[in-house]
Amino acid sequence: MAEAEVGDDVLEGDPTLRRLEERVADLLGMEAALWTPTGCMANLIALMLHLNRGDRFLAPEKSHVLGSELGTGAWLAGGMPEALPWDGGPGRPKSETVTAAAGRPGPYYNLRTALLCLENTHNFAGGAVIPKAEHDALVAAAKASNLKVHLDGARVWHAAAALGLPLRDLTAGVDSVQVCLSKGLGAPMGSLVCGTKPFIEDAKRARKMLGGGVRQGGVVGAAGLVALDYIPRIHEDHAKAWRLAEGLRELGAELPMPETNILLVPVADPGAVLTRMTDAGVHALPVGNAVRFITHRDLDPADIEETVARLTPLAFLLKAI
Repeated sequence: MAEAEVGDDVLEGDPTLRRLEERVADLLGMEAALWTPTGCMANLIALMLHLNRGDRFLAPEKSHVLGSELGTGAWLAGGMPEALPWDGGPGRPKSETVTAAAGRPGPYYNLRTALLCLENTHNFAGGAVIPKAEHDALVAAAKASNLKVHLDGARVWHAAAALGLPLRDLTAGVDSVQVCLSKGLGAPMGSLVCGTKPFIEDAKRARKMLGGGVRQGGVVGAAGLVALDYIPRIHEDHAKAWRLAEGLRELGAELPMPETNILLVPVADPGAVLTRMTDAGVHALPVGNAVRFITHRDLDPADIEETVARLTPLAFLLKAI
């Protein structure tokens, strides 16, 4: 980071950020990409460009764009959010559900649906993956209803690793995608929004409006380039999650085996469990009636075994009932 070649990304551009953007666009099979300080900003930029004020946008229940971005999809992008059920599997609707929710064009005074947002992997579904065939079917259903498609791919690296597929296979057909460099890849900050070259030109304006233009961005862009080098090792984090799940099951916890690097452990009293865990030096977050664990590059297998050991005295708390 200290040795990064830098420029002014608001004016003539920053060469290190350009390298990062070009590399990510190529990985995802998109024409162009734009660095943003956060994933929330990248998602918001996409919604601002895809929606006219009052347009409805669809997203699976508990999607990040619905519940974790402080309502900016409505407040700043002017969209009307509608949650879709997980009737196609964890974190995803059926393609028929998208078609039904999109409806058909009606009189000018009808609410207009303009956008489908997908999330892969889906955080609050426990890092659930959308398989390629289902991704393709959902995108096809959206396009048949004249909807744009935005993919919140903050953890699409994990989906691709779990499926053994190139990243671009999981972005096929979308109009835009957001990817995060800090979630799982370890960069201190940064996400990118990707799309066509005209889309990215408009995205630059939207980023500036939101205060996301930076000067010597290559300092953090360099960290992003290092973070991308970890992609071939993502499967190691999945293995850590599987071992942690096995260890917690041995302690009596009831949880499905994770698809990627997120574990949701249902417990009777998340607040009490987290307090006792913190006292034991194990840190996690509450998600509804569950405790969420995430494995990542800063953990090694010994850390997983230590976690299980520290939680062993708390086994009686790791019960859903």
